[in-house]
Amino acid sequence: MANHPSAEKRARQNKKRRAANVRIKSTMKTALKKARAVVAGPQEDAIALARAAETALKRAASRGVISKQRVSRKVSRLMKSLNRARAAKG
Repeated sequence: MANHPSAEKRARQNKKRRAANVRIKSTMKTALKKARAVVAGPQEDAIALARAAETALKRAASRGVISKQRVSRKVSRLMKSLNRARAAKG
């Protein structure tokens, strides 16, 4: 446990920041899960959810919760699967 006032403040800040990061990550994961689930379904829904997932991922990266490289990889894989599903449907 922190003994100095500055260390106590740092502990409080870390607690707040962790809570914010958990919220951002949760939102990001939910958006990704929804997008992946609908890729095989109606294309209008899939495109909208893929864009929402991309936005959530980029927001997380801009806030420093996850790395930009990880976002790029996840968006690339999501769009690749969406495009494959669209091509298969004709």
